[in-house]
Amino acid sequence: MIRRLYLNLISLSLSVLVLYGCTTTGSFISSNRTDVQLSKGNYNIVAPNVHGESEAAYVFGLSYSTGGITTNTIAIARVDGTGLIYQEALKNLWTNYEAEHGKINGKKLALVNVRYDNDILNLIFYTSVKVSVRADVIEFTD
Repeated sequence: MIRRLYLNLISLSLSVLVLYGCTTTGSFISSNRTDVQLSKGNYNIVAPNVHGESEAAYVFGLSYSTGGITTNTIAIARVDGTGLIYQEALKNLWTNYEAEHGKINGKKLALVNVRYDNDILNLIFYTSVKVSVRADVIEFTD
């Protein structure tokens, strides 16, 4: 009787943890697309290789990347970061740009040669994801 109650409590606890855990899919996939033709001499490269990054950490989970710009995490709870790692990495990139080159307001800027890197650490009870984004910033002269 007590053994059965103990097994039921374990099953219930595991079910609650699985159903109320954290899951996040980080990706930067856009459904719309804008093509910028850089064949004319109407731009200048104002900042090559600008960098931004963001990080999130979780307990009792697993993180994995499917290649390219998609990172997934399945975990019980987030212990660090907001989970919006792609958004925060791009925001950090623009913050780094402004720290060196001034405010972006009123300028005709675009990111080109955008590159994403994922760094994932999986331990038994802990997983962390770090996303880095690098890009060249151009300013249109026309």
